[in-house]
Amino acid sequence: MTEERGTVVAVCISERRGTEKHEIARGKILPGYGLEGDAHGGNWHRQISLLSYDKVLEFNRWGGAVGNGDFGENILVAGIDLAKLPVGTRLRVGDALLEVTQIGKECHSHCAIFHRVGDCIMPREGIFTRVLEGGSVQKGDGVCVLSRGDSDGQ
Repeated sequence: MTEERGTVVAVCISERRGTEKHEIARGKILPGYGLEGDAHGGNWHRQISLLSYDKVLEFNRWGGAVGNGDFGENILVAGIDLAKLPVGTRLRVGDALLEVTQIGKECHSHCAIFHRVGDCIMPREGIFTRVLEGGSVQKGDGVCVLSRGDSDGQ
C-alpha cells in the first residue's frame, strides 16, 4: 500500500448537540471518548467525525458557502479522500490514533445547509472514528493512513 498523507485544515467542536461546530486552535483527543469539550464525544462508535476539505471546496464552488465546522465535522483534512477509506482503517491524526467505524450517515431531518442549498455532503462524504490512542491535534498537523480496514482483510 502506498502511504497516504494529508493535513489537518481545522479542528471543530460544539458544546451542545444540534448546534454548528466552531473552530478551535488546538484540541485534546481523549481515548474512548473523542474531542474534549465536544457534545458528540462519548462511549460509542462515532467519537470523532472527519471530512475531506477538498469535498467542501468543491461544494462551495457550486454555491454552498459553508465554513469550517458547518457540516458538523470535528476535523477537516486536506489531501485524502476520506470517504474511500474502508471501515477498520487506522489513521494517525496529530498525536492520536483513530479507527474508522462508519462511512457516511443517514440524514433523518435535513440540516440547514440542505434546506439552503438542496444538498449536504456529510451523509455521503463524512467518516466517523473511535479513538484508540489520545493526543493533541491542531491545524497543520499531519494525517497518515497507517493501515486499511476491510479491503485488506483486517
